Amino acid sequence: MTPTTPSGADPSTGERLSTQDPPLLVERSGEGETPRREPEGGSSPRGPRRRRELADLPPVVRYAICAGILGAAYLLPWVGRVPVIGPQIQTQGIDWPSALFNMSYFVLLALGLNVVVGFAGLLDLGYVGFFAVGAYTVAVLASPDSDLDQRWPWLACVPVAIGVCLFSGLLLGWPTLRLRGDYLAIVTLGFAEIIRVFADSSSLLRGDRGLGSIPHPPGNWSDGSPIFSVRDATPYYWLGLTLIVLMVLAVRNLKASRVGRSWLAIREDEEAAELMGVRTVRFKLWAFAIGAAIGGFGGVLFAGEQGFLNSATFQLMFSVLVLAGVVMGGSGSIPGAILGGALISYIPDRLRGVQIAGTDAFEYRFLIFGLMIIIIMIFRPQGLLPDRRRVATTQDQEER
Repeated sequence: MTPTTPSGADPSTGERLSTQDPPLLVERSGEGETPRREPEGGSSPRGPRRRRELADLPPVVRYAICAGILGAAYLLPWVGRVPVIGPQIQTQGIDWPSALFNMSYFVLLALGLNVVVGFAGLLDLGYVGFFAVGAYTVAVLASPDSDLDQRWPWLACVPVAIGVCLFSGLLLGWPTLRLRGDYLAIVTLGFAEIIRVFADSSSLLRGDRGLGSIPHPPGNWSDGSPIFSVRDATPYYWLGLTLIVLMVLAVRNLKASRVGRSWLAIREDEEAAELMGVRTVRFKLWAFAIGAAIGGFGGVLFAGEQGFLNSATFQLMFSVLVLAGVVMGGSGSIPGAILGGALISYIPDRLRGVQIAGTDAFEYRFLIFGLMIIIIMIFRPQGLLPDRRRVATTQDQEER
């Protein structure tokens, strides 16, 4: 009669395991199966393990933490009143609320590009084109300088601009369905250049002369003065932050849905996903369209705050910076996209007014930013706040 090992016992020694012991892993070889114990803390990096611990907290605690972070974000315009730390955080060469607003639309762009690059694995170097489409749609419909002379209010322009951006995403995605990697990047780069050249040469968009007197978002204070004006960018920042919260909730739900799982399958192996029944054409088009719509929100905000647009605003470097922010924060990670988008806006603005050897540090912004990216990619190649699933996949590939 063959002796049996009691439940919960180590099969190699017969000793009963404590409930605190790490789990046993089985290694198969030519000599049979050899159990081994997983190292304490597992093999996952410290960052993802901390996020798992956060996910294990009771819902009430998680909501309280999120509410606290969100409340602190809304109070950032007054961070300068915090002793010692506040003045070090505030920008010097640019108004602090304006710097916060810049961060808000860069974060929106990073969230949208993260859908395309991080979730679906589609390399897009022309993302600034969708930003320009959203901004110019508002300008053409609302500016008195436009040949259309419609003079729509800003709020009425928003759904039209987002609809045009959605169509632009489909227009870019349809002919590029069979392209991957570098070839897809070149085509998207061409899309951004088409938008820039059209804006520069079209009489409708007025090139360098631009479109001015674009209306601001509606609303008045109790004394009758407008909430959104050129005097204070704080309301614009609050509006941008509110949009970020809505976009995060929408993208998070998409990531956890069937659409998000299909994007993940396409990102990891498109051919295998097709064989498993994933309709890659449909979901790649969705990725382009949704990413374009989120980028369009950034353009709509930008046009409403600036009040003026011309063709020099939308350069290729814009797309490169947003892509660098997504990769630096952690491709495929929503918190990573938020952090990366905020950093690519905050770092250059923070350098304004800081003197290095008698020269404004803003002149060295690309040098400093490039060095930071190199350091991060060497010591943290998965990004500052990486996606847990992507980290696990990369780690599994390295172990093989």
